[in-house]
Amino acid sequence: MTDVSLGMPQLPAPDFPAEVRARLEADAAEVVGRYPDSRSALLPLLHLVQSEEGYVSRTGIRFCAEVLGLTTAEVTAVATFYTMYRRKPSGEYQVGVCTNTLCAVMGGDAIFEELKQHLGVGNNGTTEDGKVTLEHIECNAACDFAPVVMVNWEFFDNQTPGSAKDLVDDLRAGRPVSPTRGAPLCTYKETARILAGFPDEREGAVAASGGAGPASLTGLRLARGEAAPHSKVVHPRGEAAGEEGE
Repeated sequence: MTDVSLGMPQLPAPDFPAEVRARLEADAAEVVGRYPDSRSALLPLLHLVQSEEGYVSRTGIRFCAEVLGLTTAEVTAVATFYTMYRRKPSGEYQVGVCTNTLCAVMGGDAIFEELKQHLGVGNNGTTEDGKVTLEHIECNAACDFAPVVMVNWEFFDNQTPGSAKDLVDDLRAGRPVSPTRGAPLCTYKETARILAGFPDEREGAVAASGGAGPASLTGLRLARGEAAPHSKVVHPRGEAAGEEGE
């Protein structure tokens, strides 16, 4: 007869240290105050505790539950549903390679495989120096710049295996790295605090966010009858603009 060990029940999560708890409670009060129903604040509160520890720990779940008057089961159900919430300690930089259809056929699959070998980690694995967590992700909504890699949710467009390896090497070495578009890169914890709804206080960061890139605006220009870069306006029947007296 084989013995089966069911293990001990998990003890209640420890609380944050008093000074950390006080600081988070002040921030949480600001977040909750934005909503007519306090439980609507759960998503930004999960980002808030993630900005403290770099992932959503059992302590973070307990904190959110106590602040909002929810059960830890209710908070856990939400935290484990959304992939933007980490479930374990991870790297300072989250490198996500889009492997959805268009990025995949444009080279995303090759980039992901190269990075796994280059970094010596698998999906959701973290490098030994704690700098980079690698994961494959679904659509980044940037198909016109495929293949796309994101670092802490900032875009690095039109990547190749070589450029992606240079990118992660720079991150690990502490060299400056600039996204193709969007705000300057910051750490994962700083990103989580911004996602919690707190202002990005880095000088020039908000102004640098910019708008859509040229590739994203090509369809709009064509719809308006404007010439897009490196293209010509084509009418529904296939006649190029300028023909038939136009």
